[in-house]
Amino acid sequence: MADIHIDRAHTLGLQEARQIAVQWSEQAEAEFGMECTYEEGTSSDLVSFSRTGVHGTLSVTKDGFELAAKLGFLLGAFKEKIETEIVRNLDALIATKAAAPKATAKKPAPRKKAI
Repeated sequence: MADIHIDRAHTLGLQEARQIAVQWSEQAEAEFGMECTYEEGTSSDLVSFSRTGVHGTLSVTKDGFELAAKLGFLLGAFKEKIETEIVRNLDALIATKAAAPKATAKKPAPRKKAI
């Protein structure tokens, strides 16, 4: 069996990280036929995923993602390609979320003093 382990730090906070994890799990289900379950916690969440030949978890915290997966014998031969695809997808989701403008309150323009 081949193992995949990926760590990604971020500064998005738990709420936005959850959104990314949900998107990631939806992509995994649609593109790779994974069965995903999402468990929400108070300070971290856990996405469990599996299909024939692979199973693993994606841990979600306010400042990081940690993916651990075990590939079966047949998929083990494609470990590097699978790992590259997972990294590409996760990094793209993080970058998209980080680049999205955050709503900020505008400060009122300073008033001029009347003389």
